Amino acid sequence: MIAGMIRLLTGVQARWVGAAPVPGPRIYFANHLSNLDLPTLWAAMPPEVRRRVQPVAARDYWTLTPLHRFLAERVFHAELIERKAVTRENNPLRQMEAIIDRGNALIIFPEGRRGTSDDGELLPFKPGMWHLARNRPGLELVPTWLDNLNRILPRGEWLPVPLLASVTFGAPLRLQEGEAKEAFLERCSAALAALADEDPQP
Repeated sequence: MIAGMIRLLTGVQARWVGAAPVPGPRIYFANHLSNLDLPTLWAAMPPEVRRRVQPVAARDYWTLTPLHRFLAERVFHAELIERKAVTRENNPLRQMEAIIDRGNALIIFPEGRRGTSDDGELLPFKPGMWHLARNRPGLELVPTWLDNLNRILPRGEWLPVPLLASVTFGAPLRLQEGEAKEAFLERCSAALAALADEDPQP
């Protein structure tokens, strides 16, 4: 029911142009536009995929209010991670590896914060997805392009604008043997940015 409400609110259209919607261990990595990114991407997935996916979300944001916490924990089944005071004990990488090992998928935003500009330029990716790909050989990483959500809910606003969003899922990537961190992250970033050209403007 909540997924349907989110789709109605955003008018989101999902396009699988290079990946099939298959449940199981994967990483869906997306550009970061708005506070609507996580709910919209989650709601755009088919139910059988959505049941096996856990978004990775910042604990400091998703525990701001009881409603935030309820949505994160009870609706999206998000994995809440520390992003400010990271220690060996609360290292997010261990949490994400445990989810993959349980046979579930992850949603991550490798820019780390909202940064995608209107022309599709991405911020440098954080290295976590390279560590995951290295530690879990053969893991698929699916580039996932979000469009228009920054216009539906501009920064600092609370009321959405009645526009249409879209989510485009690209072809899965895998870490190549011997591929260096910088090269891998640049390849993932390029694959994600290329999906902007695949995405019809709502």
